[in-house]
This record gives sequence, C-alpha cells and structure tokens, in this order.
Amino acid sequence: MKSDRTGPKIGVLVPFTNCNLEPDMMALCPPGCTVHFERLGGYDIDEIPGSDQMAGLGASDISENLRLISGVRPAAVLYGCTSATLTHGRTFDRELAARIAELSGALSFTAAGSLIIALDALAITRVGFASPYVGDINDQAIAFLAQEGVDVVQRADIGRDLGNYGQGALTPSEVFGLALQADHPQAQAIVLSCTDMRSVEAISRIEARLGKPVVTSNQAMIFAISQALDLPRHSDAPGRLFDCL
Repeated sequence: MKSDRTGPKIGVLVPFTNCNLEPDMMALCPPGCTVHFERLGGYDIDEIPGSDQMAGLGASDISENLRLISGVRPAAVLYGCTSATLTHGRTFDRELAARIAELSGALSFTAAGSLIIALDALAITRVGFASPYVGDINDQAIAFLAQEGVDVVQRADIGRDLGNYGQGALTPSEVFGLALQADHPQAQAIVLSCTDMRSVEAISRIEARLGKPVVTSNQAMIFAISQALDLPRHSDAPGRLFDCL
C-alpha cells in the first residue's frame, strides 16, 4: 500500500554525531508528512561537549546547510540541538530561529524554543529538569528556562562527563532513572533536554510512574510544528503534551 506523502515536508538540522534525533523524528512525524535531514558540523568529535563547544556549534555558519535543506521546499525547518542555543540564552535562540526562517523561507523552531512552546501549552511553570549534559550546560539550561518564566525545582545531572557518542548511548531505562531523580513534589512536569538522548522511548513509562507530563526536546519540536501547521497527532506519539493539539 502506497503511503500518503501529500503533507508538509519538515527539514531538520542535526549535529553530525547525533544518532537518535532522526529515528525519533521519523517515529513522531505527523501522518502524511515527511522528514528530511541535513547534518551540522562545527564541533570537535573527540571533545567533551561542554558549554564552549555547544555555544560554538550554535554560533557556526549554517547558511550552506540551510541552502541544501531548502532544496526540499520544507514547510518548517527545525534546529535539532538544544544545548547549542540555550548556552547563548533566550535572545540568541529566538534570533537564530528568525534567521533560519528568513534564509529558508520556512517556519522555524529550535529545540530549546520548542521546550518553552510545549511547557506553555501545558501551562507549566515549575519543572524537574534532567539531561546528559556536563554541569555548566545544565546551569545555563536552568538560566534559559528562568528567562522564559519556568522555575526548575529539582535537577538531575548524569554524574559523569559524556562524550558526543556517550549521550546517545544512554538507554531508555537509564533515562527513566534520571527522570525519577529529577522529580519533586512541586514539579508540575519533567523536562528531559537533549535531542540525542533516548527520552521519547521512556515518556510513557515515566508519565505512568509519576502521574505528570514529560516534555522532551524531540517530542517538543514535533509538537511545535504540529501546532503551528494544525497537523494531526501520530497515533503512536507518546505523552500528555500531544493531548494539547
């Protein structure tokens, strides 16, 4: 049976060592849509991805990447690295999204900005936060959320420095455990930040255990584009967030 491919095309910019963003995007893709990827360089594969490296990725020249992804005539272009923009703060994140939209001629959402869109849709202002980042990026992530009016009441660090492949190697069970550490009685939701962490696979299990919504970077990007273009929810898309569509 031939699949329906008459819906919008979604372009995604993905760091070149990221191995989990693409399968997540394809699994969550709204019916009829297709997802198209362009890989980003601009960082050292052998370095621990600390704040300097991620900030450098966010500030790197992506004009050629945008020229290439624009070839599929996407309705939206997603910037698929959360830490690359939150390390710079809210203003940079918004300006990058605007620049991508201008150069691509498409709607644009960053991963970090999509987290805020998702939390706003859920009317969440207090969260537990977890990620596989090194500590200084987590500090910057909490500051970024605070700039957007979101208070982190509990934070769970991974407890060790993970390389560019180590973040993506965490299992869904490890992500589940990290989410439980991030929970707090005052947290209205759990935020799992990082497009290369296998958070989407753990959403349903975490929500069942904690009884509160989970918002992840990749899930939030699909939600943002679905909300903006009035797209239907994929039948297998996990999480209370998609009930807001």
